[in-house]
Amino acid sequence: MVKRVAIIGAGVSGLASIQCCLEEGLEPTCFERSNDVGGLWQFSDHAEEGRASIYQSVFTNSSKEMMCFPDFPYPDDYPNYMHQSKLQEYIKTFTLKKNLLRYVQFETLVSSIKKCLSFLVTGQWEIVSEKDGKQESAIFDAVMICSRHHVYPNLPTDSFPGLDQFQGHYLHSRDYKGPGGFQGKRVLVIGLGNSGCDIAVELSRLAAQVIISTRSGSWVMSRVWDDGYPWDMVYVTHFASFLQNALPSFVSDWLYVKKMNTWFKHENYGLMPLNGTLKKEPVFNDELPSRILCGTVSIKPSVKEFTETSAIFEDGTMFEAIDFVIFATGYGYAYPFLDDSIIKSRNNEVTLYKGIFPPLMEKPTLAVIGLVQSLGAAIPTADLQARWVVKVFSNSCTLPTTNEMMDDIDEKMGKKLKWFGHSQTLQTDYITYMDELGSFIGAKPNILWLFLTDPQLALEVYFGPCSPYQF
Repeated sequence: MVKRVAIIGAGVSGLASIQCCLEEGLEPTCFERSNDVGGLWQFSDHAEEGRASIYQSVFTNSSKEMMCFPDFPYPDDYPNYMHQSKLQEYIKTFTLKKNLLRYVQFETLVSSIKKCLSFLVTGQWEIVSEKDGKQESAIFDAVMICSRHHVYPNLPTDSFPGLDQFQGHYLHSRDYKGPGGFQGKRVLVIGLGNSGCDIAVELSRLAAQVIISTRSGSWVMSRVWDDGYPWDMVYVTHFASFLQNALPSFVSDWLYVKKMNTWFKHENYGLMPLNGTLKKEPVFNDELPSRILCGTVSIKPSVKEFTETSAIFEDGTMFEAIDFVIFATGYGYAYPFLDDSIIKSRNNEVTLYKGIFPPLMEKPTLAVIGLVQSLGAAIPTADLQARWVVKVFSNSCTLPTTNEMMDDIDEKMGKKLKWFGHSQTLQTDYITYMDELGSFIGAKPNILWLFLTDPQLALEVYFGPCSPYQF
């Protein structure tokens, strides 16, 4: 019988996990290496080893009604899109109101998680943690890994010939904190993700010139959509999800490209994705197109090579006298405290049932929360994952057989290849995924029943925003 649960990380996934454990009658202990809750949203003015890092000017890409804990709405006076400090304030308020702090051991680093010798019988884990230079070992009945993947920067220096000769400065976006020190400088940003675009736009107001180099382009979306509503309140609906999955692919692809090009024609801005029909996560930036029109940001293809002071692009053009190169090239994910073969149990690839449970485990007592990514918000996703996991731990829900789980993983890989162009991506379709998890614990909205009992509510649930409150 699972009773004691170890939770690694006190970000939003860890806090959701603590709350769900308590609701299920389990005893959580949360290990957090920093001195506060919040994880990614806990801003620091310098990047810290082993911790996620954000820049000062970050705002959320999801609107508040779509990214809350389902039982804890944001205050009415909070803006629709929040500055990182506002979101951290909400997270801390949630922690205090739910009385979760007592279960968190701060400034405690987990150095190893191993199966106990009796694992085949008990499913227990031995966890070694460090605090103030002292190691401590403890036995837990189950483990929830909630440290997310914006920790280990992907800095592909080997992919850029001549970078070792470059005399300017280069850094990963993880180390960027604000525009100080960039006044009048010539800056090259490599990567067209959210961070790369935010940094380029911010620097374009005071740098002499900013260029974004992109290998494959991207859809760029405004946070403000039809009739001035937040994008996710218009786009993330059960009806839109139904259309995407029910229409022939050539029709849904055409509608998708048409919608993505509504704000501006990406081809005219050098931003057109190589394969525009893939449902990869778009970039959210309300200012990038106008910055390009004003000439303060330019878009270029991949960098072919660096010289001592310049970058030569694949189209033969050159950006000279560069002062800074910022690599906004994303992150890898790693769990250094855990044997790699547990998460990557096949062909060194992440192999997790529903992105959560290792399918080859003899006992389902380890779960990964918050690794899956989608166009939906992280908080409600992590919350629903944790609610299902604790029910598996307490035997209220059971997992399928290993073969059934592996078949499901293979089927999902095929869909990911079609949707995202890559079978190994951690991305998934938000509403499909939430409905699936919700159905495991009886939390999926029964829209047909609602149409019979409360037609007005049914219309809101089906055609309106798919908010966390529905689950």
